[in-house]
Amino acid sequence: MLIGDVARRSGVSARMLRHYDSLGLVRPTGRTDAGYREYSAADIRRIFHVESLRSLGLSLRDVARALDDPGFTPAGLVDGLVRRTRERIAAQTALLTRLRRIGEAEPADWTDVLQTVALLQELGSDSAARRQRAALTSDEEVPVAALVEAALSETDPNVAGALRWALARSGDGGLALLAEGLEAPAPEVRERAVRCVAEFPGDAATDVLRGALAHDDPVIRTHAALALGNRGVATAITPLIEMIVDERRDADAADALSVLAAEPALADQIAADLVVALACVDLGARRRLTQALADIPGSAAARALEELSHDADRVIAATATYTLGLRSAA
Repeated sequence: MLIGDVARRSGVSARMLRHYDSLGLVRPTGRTDAGYREYSAADIRRIFHVESLRSLGLSLRDVARALDDPGFTPAGLVDGLVRRTRERIAAQTALLTRLRRIGEAEPADWTDVLQTVALLQELGSDSAARRQRAALTSDEEVPVAALVEAALSETDPNVAGALRWALARSGDGGLALLAEGLEAPAPEVRERAVRCVAEFPGDAATDVLRGALAHDDPVIRTHAALALGNRGVATAITPLIEMIVDERRDADAADALSVLAAEPALADQIAADLVVALACVDLGARRRLTQALADIPGSAAARALEELSHDADRVIAATATYTLGLRSAA
């Protein structure tokens, strides 16, 4: 069969068949009287073998080895192909993500595209200083999804703070993505997500934080309770008291309770809940709860402190007496 017929039947161009011949990869068995290449059935089978191996990503050199070297084993080569294919997929996925981010920014012209690309590159830089600068100058040029992605993967505390600040200024668009981050498999990603949500103002973020109070991860519950307490949300009272009992960021929890207690009705509720907790815990927790009660204004807290001033534990009695003295002098 002549080269033109082989090209038509195999789908391999005559130019590529000549290239295979020059490399010694597929040499036609014979020549016509006029000197034209003439391929046998075995030659055509070899062409199909070459094309099959090339479809797996093998180079022509590797194809030749696979077909001609009796000692050649495919295992190592296949492992290398798997690795290179994964790298190529990762690169293509990164490109697709970047293109989506650019599309989300709704660029008006190529200048906008270039600015967005530059900021995305800075957010992905190996330099923490460059990432921080990009976060602080992002404004509306970086899609919120890109900011969320960067915030959930950032390990440098300064850059992470800048990204939380940028997200909080971006509106509520990133909250849904951050809520998904609360369910991430990695605990460090979940913590980054809740810390970002805590920086958002407004009711939408508050609703996400309320939901986080029931999370299985105690770190998520802790951040949510503190954020809600500092927002004046009464739902946080019980988890904040539990934090004091468990000695889990108890000083921060006590501070959040004092913020909530600025509302007189909540002050009495907090005092009553602290008194209930005092009756059910060990000595260390009772001391911490007494200290928290000392920062709660109102008559209910004053009555509880008066009773605690006669407590059998000297530290508790001294704390309550000292606090009562300060209140009398005020």
